[in-house]
Amino acid sequence: MALIINSDCTACDACVEPCPNDAISPGDTIYVLDPLRCTECVGAEDEPQCQLVCPSACIVPDPNWRESREQLQAKYDAMHG
Repeated sequence: MALIINSDCTACDACVEPCPNDAISPGDTIYVLDPLRCTECVGAEDEPQCQLVCPSACIVPDPNWRESREQLQAKYDAMHG
């Protein structure tokens, strides 16, 4: 399952650099996370790095985007082949 950034985002920019997939970018008022690029850091790290650095804990699982660990790994491999 990909992650999503909710309205608690303060647009602090802390989550952008640690993302190994360049999945996070500024939106109109808060940052947005591209579910097509988000692998929850599978393939790069043991846990989502954006969640670790987010001071407002606004990065949460997206209940509408479900993927298995294998699918997340395949997505990572396709991007970083």
